[in-house]
Amino acid sequence: MRLKDKKIIAIIDHEFEDLELWYPILRLREEGAAVHLVGEKANEVYKGKYGVPATSEYAYADISVEDYDALLVPGGWAPDKLRRYPEVIAFVKHMDEHKKPIGQICHAGWVLISAKILNGRKVTSTPGIRDDMENAGATWVDEAVVVDGHLISSRRPPDLPPYVKTFADILANS
Repeated sequence: MRLKDKKIIAIIDHEFEDLELWYPILRLREEGAAVHLVGEKANEVYKGKYGVPATSEYAYADISVEDYDALLVPGGWAPDKLRRYPEVIAFVKHMDEHKKPIGQICHAGWVLISAKILNGRKVTSTPGIRDDMENAGATWVDEAVVVDGHLISSRRPPDLPPYVKTFADILANS
């Protein structure tokens, strides 16, 4: 239970990529972490791209980002919605400024782009947003997992095992 004292925010909105939300949550909870689902509203049922539901435990306004050790941003179409919330952008900026782990996979890079934290960073994502990542100043590489300090990025669901293991390893040592 190497993550038993760690608290993680998993941000959600409709049309998240089901596996990219649930696989990390379940694995990190197995390691002992407290992973809280946080959305625009508390106790809201959000549906994934393939219909798997996720109920938010907290609203953005209900939490204090300072109380958390890491942030997970799932992919799917949700990141296009998530990046429009000033609270989400503030969460990302806070975690970045404090060098706390930020995990992003697939289209989640859109949220980091909107937070303006990718300039000069090395990342990966789904190839579909490679241009977006590079236009934000990032160096994009086609690898299963890319680590740049406290940023852990990954491409898509087949990369989940090494992505979540790397995220957990970095969180355990932070």
